[in-house]
Amino acid sequence: MAGPMTGYVCSRPGQPGPPAWVGGRGVARVNDEVAALLAEYADLTAITGGDAFRVRTYEKAARSVAGYPQDIGPLDTKGLRQIPNVGASIAAKIEEYLHTGAIHQLEALRAKVPAGVRRLTEIPTLGPKRAMLLYTELGIDSLDRLAGAIREGRLEGLPGFGAKSEENLLRGLEVIQKAGVRVRLDVAMELAEELTGLLAAVPGCERCTYAGSLRRMRDTIGDIDILAISQTPPALMTALTGLPHVDRVVASGPTKTSIVTTAGLQVDLRVVPPASWGAALQYFTGSRAHNIRTREIAVHSRLKLSEYGLFDVATGEKIVSATEEGVYERLGLPWIAPPLREDSGEIEAARQGELPVLVTAADLRGDLHTHTDLTDGTATLEQMVAAAAKCGYAYYAITDHAPNLFMQRMTLEKMLTQREQVHQLDGKHAGMRLLHGTELNIDADGDVDWPPEVLRGFDLCVASIHSAFTQPREAMTRRLIRAAENPWVSILGHPSGRLIGRRPPVDADWDQVFAACARSRTAVEIDAFPDRLDASAEHIRMALRHGVKFAIDSDAHAIGHLAHLRYGVGTAQRGWLTAADVINTWPADRLMAFLRPGG
Repeated sequence: MAGPMTGYVCSRPGQPGPPAWVGGRGVARVNDEVAALLAEYADLTAITGGDAFRVRTYEKAARSVAGYPQDIGPLDTKGLRQIPNVGASIAAKIEEYLHTGAIHQLEALRAKVPAGVRRLTEIPTLGPKRAMLLYTELGIDSLDRLAGAIREGRLEGLPGFGAKSEENLLRGLEVIQKAGVRVRLDVAMELAEELTGLLAAVPGCERCTYAGSLRRMRDTIGDIDILAISQTPPALMTALTGLPHVDRVVASGPTKTSIVTTAGLQVDLRVVPPASWGAALQYFTGSRAHNIRTREIAVHSRLKLSEYGLFDVATGEKIVSATEEGVYERLGLPWIAPPLREDSGEIEAARQGELPVLVTAADLRGDLHTHTDLTDGTATLEQMVAAAAKCGYAYYAITDHAPNLFMQRMTLEKMLTQREQVHQLDGKHAGMRLLHGTELNIDADGDVDWPPEVLRGFDLCVASIHSAFTQPREAMTRRLIRAAENPWVSILGHPSGRLIGRRPPVDADWDQVFAACARSRTAVEIDAFPDRLDASAEHIRMALRHGVKFAIDSDAHAIGHLAHLRYGVGTAQRGWLTAADVINTWPADRLMAFLRPGG
């Protein structure tokens, strides 16, 4: 059995990795299915009062499987045991699923807990024990019933539930309800790349790509729009409706088919003529607000813009439609990158020749926030470094958690041992420079782990909030400012603490926070992990106005997570960032000068 690094392919900055559909069902599909089942097993074990150590074991295994770089589908027991945190019992459950499509022990747990109760545990601040208490005491087994019970005052007197907890529950319910059926960017991207890859291979297909909010790199995606050019449109429609992803066909015609996938996501496929490609791509990429503006510009020039092309109103003659660039040029505008198309000033900037040259993945020279199995990562230091080197980086930082995140059991001795190992590996992989850092915890008062005499030994310190997310606005603002002004803090990590669809951003006066970051030369992180994408595009633009610099980091906890940087880049583009705004596009000497206190 090959080790964890075998078969790993890291996307070179600026170049996509192998499509998810290569190799049958795909690495992401099988691994993520199994990881989701193990996570569910952990949740249900916790809800039913199972042993806490057992819960953590399955949580760790779920993370390891999700981040494992190989397709686990073909692995036997011996191969599965080589996955970090997967022991004999868990390997047996994985094998059972791979062979039968089910795990009988998981089915037994599901029978004990209504699906709605597990859904309750997704509410921030409501853990499994309290969710089960709501069910056993009040019969609450859905989000709607919880909202009703709070409105009716039925939680009053229930142990562990007071006025403040009810307020937090309502806030959490709002977060989940806003998310609706939308999915994370990475989930939609992997599916869209898989589908477009399969459709592009259908005979007669000349061109195929995704559009919509996915092309604009929105945080969450409601549906997937796919455009294609084909000499045989019916063959494409048949191919789409025949895929195993399909739960039901909503509509099917000669040039458009809509399906709903087994994950509940709608996919719309449209086949357009080659001569209309550019206009269709512009129209279906959106956003709606951006399209309204471009249509208004067309009207003022006595033109009509639609998905079919740009037409002369008087004669009905099609003027241009084959390329997006041609459409924008005829409207008197340069081509506008999709992540900017939100009617947030891009039209005005285009008219004035002030569109930014957006940062790209090819601009990144390194990754400044990653983890190993010394804390909560799934791969060793050596494995993470070797994988980073395959990405072609000039430098790479290890930033395992500091001791105040108690569950990670970091000590000064462990950290110093790791530092020596980092120094020994420095330059050994294609000359890649290694930086030894840490992810500090910002406590409720804004203090961080370790005294200055320890912090000065790190090449960089990322400081992040991992607790006390519901502090009042004034206290949270002071807390973040104090951390940013700490001379040893180089980067403010995932600043808002949000988890998309699960936890809202902390409440702070962000103008004050970002002004403090600018004064103290503390970079603001764009955490590329798909459930964070934090700072958000809105916060990026706000911070940019204060002159803040940024770091686009993967926050990788597994080898496969290194590729998440693409989502951070997309978020940075939505925030109008150039390469000059991002410190990990800089040469190593300039970066190190910035990271030094007072640099």
